[in-house]
Amino acid sequence: MKKIFTLSAASVAFAAMTTPVQAASDEVNVYSYRQPFLVEPMFKEFTKETGINVNVIFAKKGLVEKLVQEGEYSPADVILTTDISRLVELENKDVVQALDSEVIESNIPAQYRDSKDNWFALTIRTRSVYSSRSRTGKLGAGFDYADLADPQFKGKICTRSGKHPYNVSLVASMIAHKGEAATETWLENVKDNLARKPQGNDRAQVKAIKEGLCDVSLGNSYYLGKMVSDEKQKAWADSVYINFPNQNTTGTHVNVSGMAMAKYAPNKENARKLMEFLTGNTAQQMYAEVNYEYPVKAGVKRSELVASWGDFKADTLPLEQIAENHSKAIRLLDKVKFDL
Repeated sequence: MKKIFTLSAASVAFAAMTTPVQAASDEVNVYSYRQPFLVEPMFKEFTKETGINVNVIFAKKGLVEKLVQEGEYSPADVILTTDISRLVELENKDVVQALDSEVIESNIPAQYRDSKDNWFALTIRTRSVYSSRSRTGKLGAGFDYADLADPQFKGKICTRSGKHPYNVSLVASMIAHKGEAATETWLENVKDNLARKPQGNDRAQVKAIKEGLCDVSLGNSYYLGKMVSDEKQKAWADSVYINFPNQNTTGTHVNVSGMAMAKYAPNKENARKLMEFLTGNTAQQMYAEVNYEYPVKAGVKRSELVASWGDFKADTLPLEQIAENHSKAIRLLDKVKFDL
């Protein structure tokens, strides 16, 4: 039986530990920022195939701090998270260890894994641009992120906070491609084109398009699938087109969800088995169907809805290079006072 703990309950239980956690032959412990509905079906299938039980702590924040506090007494084996910045944070805080796996290496393209094997991507999501069906129409194949700074979009753009990890990663990728000076100018012009102060989440921006507050917005691709499947939000989704910028240049910016092996994993072999399973066909197909994400493994079929959005060219910039520009991106966002 898979055990599911809240972060607070687990903290109390693990705080009392005074000796390193002993390995168990039939279990693996996961700390997860990913939601239960998404990963529980995969864990059940993994247990069915291997006989290894999966114990999970789900949390919205605080897992890195928890791992640091627990140190060598931590029961964590595998960490699941979203966004390249959070994967790199795990590495920078020295709470993960390298995993050399031929299976994972063959399943995940090099640009989507750490060169030192400290973390690995599991799914891909695009940072797309949504456009009003009635007022703007489908943006052409030549549309670039750079075009969001064009005067034609004056007062027509909505976005969540510039300092949200999804937007920070986009800005970091632009720094990598165009340099800091050009990216700063771009940010200033995009800010001038905003219809309102950055606020809300990605879905709130599509809602604003439906309500006529703006005509275009930045948003992760999988949110369109979530809105389509939500009776209350389907009208929002029906009011927009999803666009994949930079198809004639560098390709659409992509971010990831990912995993890493905890530094003091007591069940290292079971952790390796789970991590390899999550990169395989079964789990990758589940990711695609449940959360409308793009599988990171080549050849795995997309969900029917995601496939209906069409093919796109993804930016081939290594995730590590994006991460290297993360702090520069935050400095630029602060400098231009993007959220103010």
